[in-house]
Amino acid sequence: MVLSDRDIKLELAQGRIVVEPLDLADVQPASVDVRLGSSFRIFRNSTHTFIDPTTDQPELTEAIEVPEGGQFVLHPGQFVLGTTLERIAVPDDILGKLEGKSTLGRLGLMIHSTAGYVDPGWDGEITLELSNVATLPIVLHPGMRIGQMSFERMSSPAERPYGSAGLGSHYQGQRGAAAAHTLTR
Repeated sequence: MVLSDRDIKLELAQGRIVVEPLDLADVQPASVDVRLGSSFRIFRNSTHTFIDPTTDQPELTEAIEVPEGGQFVLHPGQFVLGTTLERIAVPDDILGKLEGKSTLGRLGLMIHSTAGYVDPGWDGEITLELSNVATLPIVLHPGMRIGQMSFERMSSPAERPYGSAGLGSHYQGQRGAAAAHTLTR
């Protein structure tokens, strides 16, 4: 069941859902608006000829930090990693789903390819998979509203929430745009 604004506010007040920093004006009818952080990871196309998800490629991406008041230009066809400004945490019986803002989607900005799902037990900033499918560059401003997080109550608490021992929860507690971990075969 998707949580309404009333239930989101109650869960926030009880500390079961954490969105930090939070402006209550960002709570929408069934979601919370999230903003773009200042941390990005760009792919080093000039030094890598391919991506192999099963091989450790630590130099595949380069961290970029946009200074306060700065901007990041996302070119047509470009794919970069970004992050939410907010830290999000959910308990073991609630999951989150991140979606883009329709206004930005209508301009050609996609904020996630596949990683819009936030497991129960998650705690950290959300890495964004930013793509420009438009034919013109898109200027991104840290602090701008970039997406909306909805929350769903599960039928029962997860037996092993994200971050539990043995799960290999690589991204728990992440801050900034996190590079991909190597897949096991």
